[in-house]
Amino acid sequence: MTAPPAPTLLRWLPPHCLPGVRQRGLIVWAVALVIAVFQWLSAPQNHPLVATLVYSYAISTSIWFFCDPLRIALHRWLHTPPPHYWALSPRTGAYMLTSTVLGYALGTAVGDAYTGRSTWELLSLSPQRFWGFWLSSLGISCGFLFYFYHREKGLDLERQATEARLKLLETQLEPHMLFNTLANLRALIATDPPRAIHMLDRLNDYLRATLKASRTDALSGAHTLADEFARLHDYLELMAVRMGPRLAYTLNLPDALQNHPVPPLLLQPLVENAIRHGLEPHVVGGAISVSAQQDGAHGLRIEVTDTGVGMNTHPHTTAAHNTQANGGGFGLAQVRERVASLPGAGRVEVLSPPGGGTTIRLHLPLNLAPTPAQPANP
Repeated sequence: MTAPPAPTLLRWLPPHCLPGVRQRGLIVWAVALVIAVFQWLSAPQNHPLVATLVYSYAISTSIWFFCDPLRIALHRWLHTPPPHYWALSPRTGAYMLTSTVLGYALGTAVGDAYTGRSTWELLSLSPQRFWGFWLSSLGISCGFLFYFYHREKGLDLERQATEARLKLLETQLEPHMLFNTLANLRALIATDPPRAIHMLDRLNDYLRATLKASRTDALSGAHTLADEFARLHDYLELMAVRMGPRLAYTLNLPDALQNHPVPPLLLQPLVENAIRHGLEPHVVGGAISVSAQQDGAHGLRIEVTDTGVGMNTHPHTTAAHNTQANGGGFGLAQVRERVASLPGAGRVEVLSPPGGGTTIRLHLPLNLAPTPAQPANP
C-alpha cells in the first residue's frame, strides 16, 4: 500500500491533527485501491490496471486533500472549532461540495495527463456514462464525509467524557490539601504570625495557579510542563512553610521541554503522596526531586523521587490503562487515569527499594509542538 503522507507535507497543520489526518488518508487510499481493482475487473478492455489505479488514487487523494487537510487549515473561515474541526452549517456544506467537484476535476486531469486521453470527451460521446462516473464519485465522497463526521463527533463526545472524569478526580483531590493547609494556617496565626503571612502568600499563589488550570482543557495542549512545574513550586513552597527544615526539594525542567503539553494536576498528586506517605512519617523528613527529560527520540520521562520511608513493595511497572493503585492510593490511581487519557502509549512505573525512598516514573509520548499564547492570569 502507498505510504502515508509525509509529516513534512502536513507540517502546516496543528500537530494534534496529524495522526487523524494520516489515518483518514490511509483509509481513503485503501478504498481507492478497492475501487480501482473493481473498475478494472468490470471492464479490463477499457483501461489497463495501472491507468485505472492512477485515476482512482488521483481523484481520491485530491478530494481527500480538499476535504480534510485544507478544511482544517481553513477552520477559522469555516467556523469549525478544534479539536476535530467538524461542524454542520451551510458554509461547510458548500465548501465540501465545492471541494469534491474540484478534487474530482483535479484528479481526472492527473489521470488524463498520464493516459494522454481526455475524460471530458466522454461527456459528448456518452453523457450517461460520464454522469454515472461523476455521481458515483460524488456518492462515495459523501459516504466518506458522513462516516468521518460521525466518527469524529464520537471521538469528541469521548473526549468530553474523559475531561469530565478528570475534572471530577481533580475536585476530589484538591479539598484534601486545602483543608490540611487551612488547619495549619489557623495554628500558625496564633503561634507565629509572620510565618502564617508567608504561608498565606504561598496559598494565594497556589490558588491562582489552580484557578488557571481549572479553566484549561486537559487535552487541549494549552497547559504545559512549565505551568505544571510552576504550580509544583507554589505547592512545595506551601509545604515548606508547614514542614520547615524537614522538607527540601529540587525541580529540574530543561528549557527544551518548557512547552510540552500535559494535563493539569498531573504531577501534584505524586508530590502529595511523597510528602504524606514518604516524608511526614519519616522522623527527619527528607527531600523531593521532580525532573523531566527527553527519553530517546519520541519519549518523555518525568520522575518524582523522595527519600522517605518507601512503599515497602518490590519494583513493578504498570500499564497506563490500569487504574488500580498498586501502592500510593488515590493519588497514584488519579495519575494513571490522566496518563491513560493522553493520546499515544504511556505508562506509570513505581520503584520503591527495601532501603526506603520511592520513585514514580512517567513515560509519555514526546510532543514538542509550540503551544498557543495563554491569556493573562485573572
